[in-house]
Amino acid sequence: MNVQDIMTPRPHCCLPEATLADAARMMLEMDVGEIPVTDRELKVAGVITDRDIVVRCVATGGNPQHSTVQSCMTAPALTLKDDASLEECARLMADQQIRRVPIVDADGAICGMVAQADLEATDARSLKAEVAERVATPH
Repeated sequence: MNVQDIMTPRPHCCLPEATLADAARMMLEMDVGEIPVTDRELKVAGVITDRDIVVRCVATGGNPQHSTVQSCMTAPALTLKDDASLEECARLMADQQIRRVPIVDADGAICGMVAQADLEATDARSLKAEVAERVATPH
């Protein structure tokens, strides 16, 4: 089994020049906590999370209506190729303490997302336990 088997295909993305308010609205509409940030060729430039918006903009007095995604996104993003195994995905998530991973195709364009919940929905008990334990550990 590999990441293609469990990923959410064709995730909604935003451009670096989008406002944080636009990204937050997209998160609300899609019911997600992270949006991949891509260029016009769908190459991943970074990711923006709900936490990035709060900690890097709102908490410091910034205005999400006027601040761009690029000003607060996490970059570079950690990605995996679409043929990566679930073990590789779980190891990356556990080692880097991240809950979501953008998946890219052979050309480097985004083609999916794997979330911790996607791994938890598999039968791979040891993977689920390792990721859940390591991601929950404070940095």
